[in-house]
Amino acid sequence: MQKLRLSHALTHRLSPQKLQLIKLLQVPSVAMRNRIEQELARNPALEEEGHTTEEQEVHEECTDGEEGFLEDYLSADGYQVYNRGHEQHQDRLVAKELMLTTAHSLDEQLLRQLSFLKLDERQHKIGAHLIGSIESDGYLRRDLEAIVNDLAFTQYIETNVQEVEAVLKKIQRFDPPGIGTRSLQECLLIQLEKSRGGSTATQLAMHVLMQCFEAFTKKHYEKIAEQLGLESPALLKEALALITSLDPKPGSRNNASSRNEVLHPDFIVTRQSGQLHVALTTYSTPALRTKKSYVAMLEGYHKHSKKDQRIQEAASFVRKKIEAAQWFIDAVKQRRHTLLNTMKAIVNLQCAFFMEEEEHKLRPMGLKCVAEKIGMDVSTVARIVNNKSVQTDFGIYPLKFFFTQAITTTSGEEVSNRAVKKAIAEIIKDEDKQRPHADDKIAALLKVQGYPIARRTVAKYREQLHLPVARLRKGI
Repeated sequence: MQKLRLSHALTHRLSPQKLQLIKLLQVPSVAMRNRIEQELARNPALEEEGHTTEEQEVHEECTDGEEGFLEDYLSADGYQVYNRGHEQHQDRLVAKELMLTTAHSLDEQLLRQLSFLKLDERQHKIGAHLIGSIESDGYLRRDLEAIVNDLAFTQYIETNVQEVEAVLKKIQRFDPPGIGTRSLQECLLIQLEKSRGGSTATQLAMHVLMQCFEAFTKKHYEKIAEQLGLESPALLKEALALITSLDPKPGSRNNASSRNEVLHPDFIVTRQSGQLHVALTTYSTPALRTKKSYVAMLEGYHKHSKKDQRIQEAASFVRKKIEAAQWFIDAVKQRRHTLLNTMKAIVNLQCAFFMEEEEHKLRPMGLKCVAEKIGMDVSTVARIVNNKSVQTDFGIYPLKFFFTQAITTTSGEEVSNRAVKKAIAEIIKDEDKQRPHADDKIAALLKVQGYPIARRTVAKYREQLHLPVARLRKGI
């Protein structure tokens, strides 16, 4: 037999306004203009201050007579006026998207070069499929046998590995040098063949890559010299310098998706008369307001009979749009206030760094420290910090740069782990390249400087600094 049971439970649900604010906090300042444009296109009751749209002009002309005003809005013409304004916003957004996508991708560059070859339709399809299989770093990691099967199932082309490889060899002569290769060894060899002359150093570099590649990757230079019968370390050094000047990822530099973008800071911190001032960059973010025509329209509906179903539907539509517009305006204002408070808290906690830009003066600081200072949740601070940066008198820093762990020195003082990382980088920079320090040796040297950290911690910080192990730092 079924039983009914009542229970009480407390649950926490975010309001639509709170959800909207949380989403806006994650948006970088440079992207806020696009976000506002999207809202303007979505909500006809929202507009920029000082901007009068065609819709507003039409409705303001109609406010002289309430009957005409209402009839115009409910007519097909009134809908077309709204629709035209909506389409204009959408056109501006599409134009911006087109501007952002004008850069040519790696695939487009390779397909353009493929079109210059004298290939028949069958070979062109094979080449296009190969280009589509090349990864963003420029390597072809799929087996040619798998590509033969792909061509049979997707292009209905019966081929073999030899034919596919013949087309691949042609693609490997494209720019950038080394594109479409299947291994680092092949990538470097093709670059040497294509872009270097027939000098002694070039020939020796090719012998190193073909005959001693494993020893080269492990930096066993004595083994290379012995295997190739070299007596001159200077010539080997020249050949190795030639190899290390090559690009191990030929596709990354030319790939439009991986090109370096201009970094737009979200905050600006300046020093004036010994004081630090914090400002939020807006990038021409417009001030917003609710359209007066929509407010007047809603007031007009209230004066008419509430029994008219059409009037009730129109009034409900306008009311929802006005409320949504006001919610968005309030969320934008709250976003600005929250971002400024967060940045000011970071500046106050890291005041010594912002005054002198000395990394060792960074205080240990976590998200919880800032959250407690501004009276907000840690997750909110995490959203604010993510993908945002600040411009100072010394350069631009990501906000995550200022959040560091604490290390206790031998004197009992707490310092940022960035000071330890800097000390590790200095030790490795000044070491004897023929006898580089192992991690346990670096840990011993750090202890002398007052940083008692374990060898595994040294290894972790070294990897975060993108510094290789001692064996791979060894020079000739």
